[in-house]
Amino acid sequence: MRTIFCVTTLLLSAGTAFATGGIWCSAEDNAAVKFEVEAGVTRGMGGPTFNFRGDLEILGRPVGDDLRKTMFEDSNLTQYWLDGKELRLLVYREHEVANTYSSVELTILTKASEEGVYDGRYSLAIYDGAAAADKDGKPVELTGKVSCGAE
Repeated sequence: MRTIFCVTTLLLSAGTAFATGGIWCSAEDNAAVKFEVEAGVTRGMGGPTFNFRGDLEILGRPVGDDLRKTMFEDSNLTQYWLDGKELRLLVYREHEVANTYSSVELTILTKASEEGVYDGRYSLAIYDGAAAADKDGKPVELTGKVSCGAE
């Protein structure tokens, strides 16, 4: 009986290992921005993500500026879509410095170019609360090419 239980447990745990995959995206536009994001993705149960993380560097901002470098974590991936044809991500992070709120919103829209490879565009909206009075509260927008993968 123990042997049957151990073999069943081993087979079930092996099946779980094959029930996950991952997604990742990166862009490097030397004049404007560079970023990398990645997450694990489960198969089944609606395909939720786990261990989402990433980093973003906005190259046109002064060194030491709070918005120049942003780290992302699980709570920052607000929406995502992955199927055999498209990979879409919406990543949002707020910054608060001295009761002034700023934010970055990264949108990634891609289409599959081959199995597991997705190419497309990103758009980055930067809302700088400290500079909002000078720019009528409109965010700065940056766009460019992005490459992604999924397994």
